[in-house]
Amino acid sequence: MRYMFIVQGEGRGHLTQAMALAQLLRRNGHEVVEAMVGKNPNRTLPPFFEAGVECPVTAFDSPSFDYGKAGKRGNLVKTIFRNTTPLKLERWRKSISKIVRRIEENKPDVVVNFYEILLGMTSLTHRLRVPIVSIGHQFLVDHPDYSHRSRTDQGQFALRLNNMLCSMGTTKTLALSFYPLKDSYRDRMAVVPPLLRGDVFGLEARDEGYILGYMLNPGYADEVREWHKRHPEVRLHLFWDKKDAPETLEVDGGLSFHRIDDRKFLDMMAGCSGYATTAGFESVCEAMWLGKPALLVPAHVEQEINAEDAAGIGAGVVATEFDLSRLVEFIPRYTADTEEFRRWVDRAEELFVRHLTTLV
Repeated sequence: MRYMFIVQGEGRGHLTQAMALAQLLRRNGHEVVEAMVGKNPNRTLPPFFEAGVECPVTAFDSPSFDYGKAGKRGNLVKTIFRNTTPLKLERWRKSISKIVRRIEENKPDVVVNFYEILLGMTSLTHRLRVPIVSIGHQFLVDHPDYSHRSRTDQGQFALRLNNMLCSMGTTKTLALSFYPLKDSYRDRMAVVPPLLRGDVFGLEARDEGYILGYMLNPGYADEVREWHKRHPEVRLHLFWDKKDAPETLEVDGGLSFHRIDDRKFLDMMAGCSGYATTAGFESVCEAMWLGKPALLVPAHVEQEINAEDAAGIGAGVVATEFDLSRLVEFIPRYTADTEEFRRWVDRAEELFVRHLTTLV
């Protein structure tokens, strides 16, 4: 079968999920004809994605969170206003036309949506004659047996609304989960394991005595610098998405900032003592696979759900800022069942092939 991907390009999580699924589908005799990535001008498409997905990649303009001047937490009201100006609406209209054109030219058997809202908008404004499968951990909040929620009513409403908009026109929803839950046939939802790439499975966990961090928004860097001044004895390696930064910025012998480099990131994940993150689902799963305790600092409502879910199974501790002391204290109390998680991840290939080839 021929598959086409539409991918939200915010952060690295949806991108690495798409890479993993492309590898999985090819192993099973299928073809990925193109990956379209929604991005905003403030972020660059990481080179690792174009090399790793191994198919033509096309970018298009897409809505994104507004993180304010501080560059930390997403602001819901500002995000709505920022993305609904006449100029932006015209930009999204052009992106929708581009998506429709590429679907018509590629003639895929299935379109896979990695939580990109403009594909939902495309389904609302155009009649797409192709099955759509929507993939994301965020959809798990709509499952009748799911217990972890946003800490605010506003956040809960915003996430459910975004789920609805992203999944309009969807034939089947695949809800990524840290653990198994029964499928919800009423909602055309199947619960599936995380999508981890082969590079992760080949890693051997070790402890080299440093803390690793990943921050989608560089505004958190000041918090890390301040903590480092108080705790210079703790070695820190932080990855960030800062366009004008060098590949590696050595602040001093104990603190380094690195531009996103996926292979380097995974290798350093395998060697860290603990992991501090803005709670993207994919990197938390990588930490769980390697048995690494995590500090979870969500930057928006989607990441709040990831963080509460991971904390609920003992994989991390939730915080509102990069206070790495919380992580240092949590490391000896880490209780997540790595082996049970790995058994669940090992079922991914079987379940994804079944759900993506039997769309009824």
